[in-house]
Amino acid sequence: MTLLDIATWEKKVFLGGWASANGSVAEVLEPATGTVLGHVGTASPADIDAACARAATAQRAWEDRSFEDRAAILRRAGQLFEEHAEEIGTWIVREAGSVRAKAEIETRMAAQECYAAAALAAHPSGEVLPSADGRLSLSRRVAAGVVGVIAPFNFPLVLSIRAVAPALALGNSVVLKPDTRTAVCGGVALAAVFAEAGVPEDVLHVLPGAADAGAALVENRYTRVIAFTGSTAAGRKVGVAAASRLKRAHLELGGNSAVIVLPDADVEAAAAAGAWGSYLHQGQICMAAGRHLVHESIADDYVRVLAEKARALAVGDPFTQQVALGPIIDTGQRDTVHRLVTASVEEGATLVEGGTYEGLYYRPTVLDNVRRDTAAYCQEVFGPVAPVLRYGSVEEAIDLACDSEYGLSLSVLSADAMAAWDVARRIPSGLVHINDQTVGDSAHVPFGGVGASGNGGRVGGAVANLEAFTETQWATIQGPIQRYPF
Repeated sequence: MTLLDIATWEKKVFLGGWASANGSVAEVLEPATGTVLGHVGTASPADIDAACARAATAQRAWEDRSFEDRAAILRRAGQLFEEHAEEIGTWIVREAGSVRAKAEIETRMAAQECYAAAALAAHPSGEVLPSADGRLSLSRRVAAGVVGVIAPFNFPLVLSIRAVAPALALGNSVVLKPDTRTAVCGGVALAAVFAEAGVPEDVLHVLPGAADAGAALVENRYTRVIAFTGSTAAGRKVGVAAASRLKRAHLELGGNSAVIVLPDADVEAAAAAGAWGSYLHQGQICMAAGRHLVHESIADDYVRVLAEKARALAVGDPFTQQVALGPIIDTGQRDTVHRLVTASVEEGATLVEGGTYEGLYYRPTVLDNVRRDTAAYCQEVFGPVAPVLRYGSVEEAIDLACDSEYGLSLSVLSADAMAAWDVARRIPSGLVHINDQTVGDSAHVPFGGVGASGNGGRVGGAVANLEAFTETQWATIQGPIQRYPF
């Protein structure tokens, strides 16, 4: 059975069911070739407002369903992601420009997110509190209400499902706004899976749209929680708008993550880890290794091995070829990458490898002799660029790693894991990896950054998801009505 039949969603949005949009229509493009794969409806602010009102009406009945019902639907959704992994994965390859292995990671994680959310539905949701007057006093977790989810293009399925699945499991209704560039694999796929799994009409809405649609979702009076993944600049605006309306915003934003290579590290293994961290999905990952801090005693060897690995990586169409890197998502992002690389060379960095492109295919790039203020080092590139800065002492490495507004992921590589941990614990970061690269995620772990990377681990794992998508309510119960002197 085909789950994502184009005839079902062509030029439509998912307003609890497939319907024509009041907004415009966007082309579904394959960045590798420029081929138009279809058309999706895009939502206007009016569509967003209509969806939020309908979601609010449907939410109470959904929350009142037994936890067993919600858990069963989430488990069925996980099974559907597994059963249709090849079909959904092909859309991730073609629409997002992902290599097949990365697409497989996304479909596998989507299934696991649903299974973890199914377990969340049965998680203990309160506690009995001490009472001095004999009444029953308790706290309990209740659904927040309508959850707005705004997801980006780079890991479109995972970065949607990780908020959608737990929010649904806990009794919320959801309005999802995926990036229009990946509206099928980051939006249509979720609408199709959850509808097939049994989520009731109007409990989930999927509305690709522009910035005005996102603003409407944040501002709507029915949304009580906003889960946003995207750039730091956009996240700041979301945070301000949400705060002014006294609603919570869970912000997973940009990064410029450091890989610290200590002098005793295995250079070959360290360079392989560094290459993976910088070049996976063309570097279009918030956790990508954006700063390689390498001890001066091994830096020449590290740069040489890193450049060899970059040179050997095949770049091309991931749908028709066996390649390591696919295309950059669009010309705007490609031009940003190249501008930062060019500026860095003009500022004195050495271009060791890469720095060129054909169409949207950007060669994996190595920059040596960068400084703290080198453009591609101090800014988030979001492309396949590995800037190497040499340091002389561990204290200098720690200072360099801390010298960033971002704090998403950190990698420390060493022959002595405990020495690496001693370095890592002194550097603010939401995620820390000893003897591994910076990119990692799983359905059961809390995920989030600090500083300009976001407001902490707000999704992933039972504790974080309960905090993210429920409210705490205090309740007391007693037999006869309490007597008062009035």
